[in-house]
Amino acid sequence: MLIKKILVTGGAGFIGSHTCVELLNQGYDLVVVDNLLRSNSKSLKVIEAITGKPLSFYQADIRDQEKLTAIFEAEKVDAVIHFAGLKVVNESSSMPLDYYDNNVSGTVTLLQVMKTFGCKNLIFSSSASVYGNDAPVPVPEDSPRSSLTPYGRTKLIIEDVLTDLAASDAAWNIVILRYFNPVGAHPSGDLGEDPKGRPNNLMPYVTQVALGKLEKVQVFGSHYDTKDGTGVRDYIHVVDLARGHAAAIQKLKPHSGLSVYNLGTGKGSSVLEVIKEMEGAVGHPISYEIADRRPGDIAVSYADVTKAKQELNWQAEYDLKRMCQDAWRWQTKHPNGFAE
Repeated sequence: MLIKKILVTGGAGFIGSHTCVELLNQGYDLVVVDNLLRSNSKSLKVIEAITGKPLSFYQADIRDQEKLTAIFEAEKVDAVIHFAGLKVVNESSSMPLDYYDNNVSGTVTLLQVMKTFGCKNLIFSSSASVYGNDAPVPVPEDSPRSSLTPYGRTKLIIEDVLTDLAASDAAWNIVILRYFNPVGAHPSGDLGEDPKGRPNNLMPYVTQVALGKLEKVQVFGSHYDTKDGTGVRDYIHVVDLARGHAAAIQKLKPHSGLSVYNLGTGKGSSVLEVIKEMEGAVGHPISYEIADRRPGDIAVSYADVTKAKQELNWQAEYDLKRMCQDAWRWQTKHPNGFAE
């Protein structure tokens, strides 16, 4: 089974766009489907400029079965990498129906169209948010799953749908990738995270404070049982994450069934370590203040990446210093993201 043409849903977004660069560089033909609700089509032009290779783009919503059917009819794809979905954790609590509709219903529609066309090779972007707060550290793939947010629950539900699908039909080959905390940007500085409005994740927040766009970083909690009292997370460079998807394609072999892998570095960094490392990249202090810890936040979480190393022959290469340098290069070259 030769995989040549890949459909990438959400390919204009942060992780999707970096994965497109990696896949084009490895010689795959790409079809990107994105509704551009929270991304910008300029990222697709940047992908083509970086790689020197073209891709096909369709502006479409994965919930639109008619449009998806027409795309599959026209493109004859061999596999799908599914990034598309809403992903702001705290927003999901105030907009649960939007999250279940976009993420769960959208995925089911996509799977139905894939089934119709006999395309049964799928890589799904899940999240470490499916691990409950009681998971051991480092977190192995067989840890108990639970989630405190609608966003996390959409990922849980989709994982269950995929598990049931693989069990019902051995022709499906499915890889679920659980990401930890994707950060950084393409080394060119021309492709990166383009949060519309106020950033929700630590790294873009820190870079915007460093740039003077925001006043100070809020550090939620300073009395955790960690080396400096602040929360520890597994930050992974988005380019390493993109390489992980390319490695996962090799896993899509006939009768390979369903596999689950963590993608992280296997190391934890505290909030203060991230700020300090970013200060090194920026060359000046970054203002922060300690705030109350947020309900549901855990002290420490980082991945057990043994399985991905052994079975995908993949491991993260970039360290926190490089993550900060690349994030800062993107932020300074494109202070308004793709909007300018």
